[in-house]
Order: sequence, then C-alpha cells, then structure tokens
Amino acid sequence: MKEYTYSTARARLASVLEESKTEEIIIKRRKGELYAVTPKTAFLRSPFDIPSSGLKTNVTADDVVGMVRESRERPDKTRRPSRKAKRTS
Repeated sequence: MKEYTYSTARARLASVLEESKTEEIIIKRRKGELYAVTPKTAFLRSPFDIPSSGLKTNVTADDVVGMVRESRERPDKTRRPSRKAKRTS
C-alpha cells in the first residue's frame, strides 16, 4: 500500500493510476480524509450480446443480414422526408 498527499497525487496522477493496477493507493487530504484508488475494468461487451447458453435458435447470421436488408428496402410511410428533398411552398 502506498500513500500520497493530495497535491502529490494530483501532480503525478498518471503514474498513481498506473500504480493502482498493482497495489492499493491511498490519497490523504489535509484534513485527514482518506481516499482509496482502485482501477475498474471496462465493460467491453455489447448490450446485445447474449450468453451462448441463453438463446436457442436456428437463425443464422446470413438470415439476420437478409432481414435487415429487407427492412431497409421497404418503403416506410412514417418516415420524414430527407433533408435534401425540396419543399414546395
């Protein structure tokens, strides 16, 4: 465990954060308040990822791509006109 004063930690923030990956870092403020610095792991999964054991289906990636393409080809009357379309007034 390493302990830094607030001003030292602020001046050396990048190296303090790197050190926190391997050991506990404590930052002490003038009034005696203590703060621990711990790294968090990034959430790199997509919100659309489904665990392999969670969903059973016979749909292939090609089927999904085909459905998306088909949906993009269909005219949708609820869509707004594109910005490039000229307005008649």
